[in-house]
Amino acid sequence: MNDHDFELPKDHLPEVVIHKEDAVFWMDGHGRWQNRHGRFEHKRIIDYFNHAIRRDQDGYYVTQTRGDVREKVYFAYDDTPLFVFQVLAGDPMRMTLNTGETLALDPSRLFIQSDQLYQQRGDERIKFTDRALLTLAPYLAGDTDGVCMLMGDRSWPIENR
Repeated sequence: MNDHDFELPKDHLPEVVIHKEDAVFWMDGHGRWQNRHGRFEHKRIIDYFNHAIRRDQDGYYVTQTRGDVREKVYFAYDDTPLFVFQVLAGDPMRMTLNTGETLALDPSRLFIQSDQLYQQRGDERIKFTDRALLTLAPYLAGDTDGVCMLMGDRSWPIENR
């Protein structure tokens, strides 16, 4: 017998939960992590936090396993914790989120609110970063009636909320 015979699976580890009021970091309206010292600057730390974002019935949190406990830290965010970091051309067009997830860009679910572009996914809002918008710009057209998304020979009006 060795020490590993008694290890619990990672999904059965005891949890330490930190509520967002007690978290020492948050996400701003541009998808940037912050703490009392300012914006996070190290790419590896930023990527780690982004890829650790999860959601349950109590909200969004980041999680990690430290030793024999699973830490779950709910965090505050200004707008949404989900951001499109990259738009990938193709059929269908795809987008990569800050969490590392890749999903189809659905022009029928796009909307504009406060001059920002979002895609709705269930009850979640996914916000496009400025960099993602630059990639998407050739597919957007505007006139006096509003903005629409152009893909091939199709056009989708983008709702203004």
